[in-house]
Amino acid sequence: MNQTNCLYSHILVGLDLTDETPQVLAKAIQIARSCNAQLSIAHVLEPITFAYGGDMPLDISEVQAQQIGRAEQELQQLLKHIDYPVVQEHVLVGQPASELHYLAEQQEADLIIVGSHGRKGFALLLGSTPNSVLHGATCDVLAVYVASVTQTG
Repeated sequence: MNQTNCLYSHILVGLDLTDETPQVLAKAIQIARSCNAQLSIAHVLEPITFAYGGDMPLDISEVQAQQIGRAEQELQQLLKHIDYPVVQEHVLVGQPASELHYLAEQQEADLIIVGSHGRKGFALLLGSTPNSVLHGATCDVLAVYVASVTQTG
């Protein structure tokens, strides 16, 4: 793709830090490189209270802080192995689609890239993060199909 004809100048990549993350990041870097675009990366953790309906009798702030610290470390490890500059990295707590929408607007990103497992049936009906990101986005959204990394044995 010729840089002068490229549509994107700032790409935001939403990563879930699973085994498939390198596939999504590789595609994002390929697009960013072809557009000479800025690249930002975000990982969004859902608040622990979401899993328990908000009825938590104990203070979970330390557990959430540990999750954030672990995610920041994983992100740093991942970024050591790429050959493209990342202008901003974020580990956020919130609803993934909402946080990515907000971040894209704040950074004036013109493309959000997320991974998609191409689920069907109930998983598709109930929605997924890529589908949620698509609805409500004020810029283009690219869902990169990722094949599950499974070991047979």
